[in-house]
Amino acid sequence: MSASRPYGIFLEEFAAADIPIWREVLCTAELLLLHCSPVYWGFGVPQGDGSAVVLIPGFLKSDGYLGQMYSWLTRVGYKPYFSGIGQNAECPNLLIESVVGESVARAHRESGRKVHLIGHSLGGLIARAVAAQQPDAVASVITLASPFRGTVAHPFILNAAEEVRRRILQEQGARVLPTCYTGRCTCQFVEALRQELPASVLETAVYTRSDGIVDWRYCRSEDPAIDYEVPGTHLGLVYNWDAYSVIAARLKAAQESQGRDSKPS
Repeated sequence: MSASRPYGIFLEEFAAADIPIWREVLCTAELLLLHCSPVYWGFGVPQGDGSAVVLIPGFLKSDGYLGQMYSWLTRVGYKPYFSGIGQNAECPNLLIESVVGESVARAHRESGRKVHLIGHSLGGLIARAVAAQQPDAVASVITLASPFRGTVAHPFILNAAEEVRRRILQEQGARVLPTCYTGRCTCQFVEALRQELPASVLETAVYTRSDGIVDWRYCRSEDPAIDYEVPGTHLGLVYNWDAYSVIAARLKAAQESQGRDSKPS
């Protein structure tokens, strides 16, 4: 797929993937290995310039489990912000309108420059949508195991998503469309996902072939300049020192790109 074309996001209904979800128990080992890695303590990675980085959690998760990444970003020279999501089990369109969009706007306002977005799983889809909606405020988007080319996931995850969808329709009523949380929805969130991100936003897609939650093939753009494969689990990517190394390098690349763009011609 050419990088110059929009991705086929959510154009089909969710599909089940025959993948071994048991692999995800290994995520605890990734957390332990992270603390043994020099990368986690800020050694051997490019240092930041104080730019703001907004972290967005995955499906059914809250900001708390991104605490390790938050601390690490502070150590390597960035100003991290949590998304403000209590639990990512709500209509993404409403989350962007009520909390995530405001968190990005606040980070942009307080830092005085474009911000970076890092989203895990569903959080990566939200990050891409925000970048499409607010390109003047976003310098880069890094997705971690985010199926932005179509939601093909383990049946357990699809069943959980259907339960969340039912609750959203019951609780939110007229605030959401009847097709909320499906590929047929026409809300601003899904429409933004169908848009191509502008060249000014540096894209990075980190994925693992050992993913036990979603089909890893839907987590990459098929552009080698964007896609970065690391070993590990879906859940463990937020603790994965290989992923942290990629994040540091790509944040630095976005920082340098923004510097070049800001120079007078």
